Amino acid sequence: MKPHAEVEQVWPRDGRIRVTGRLFGLDAAPERAWRLTLTRRSRTDHVLRHPATLDGERFTSEFQVSELAAYDSLPDAEQWDLHLTDGTHRLRVGRKLDDIRGKKAIMIYPVQRVPGADFGVQPYFTVEDNLSLECRA
Repeated sequence: MKPHAEVEQVWPRDGRIRVTGRLFGLDAAPERAWRLTLTRRSRTDHVLRHPATLDGERFTSEFQVSELAAYDSLPDAEQWDLHLTDGTHRLRVGRKLDDIRGKKAIMIYPVQRVPGADFGVQPYFTVEDNLSLECRA
């Protein structure tokens, strides 16, 4: 299986989304600055970067959903893909080691409303069991 950032928990609440997990298939390089990146699927030049804390192979990162409001030209729905990066590696964030297939239809997270904006942000698993975000008006 390809190296990736294995999700253990997703906490969408209070206008924030926290993701915790562990690196799979790659030894952590603690001297490197790891980041959680959110990349807009339709405009890959739109990338948000957030610090990720690593403790051995375990990672934690969080962000405020209001940061996505800067992209006010969102269509009715827009997707953002999550990766864990250290400048050398780019690991897709997903959940693949739990024997549950088809998470997209099973694991439904609550929508986080963006204060002062007319849309919400919802984490979801793709058909390939990767973690992404959907912004919907």
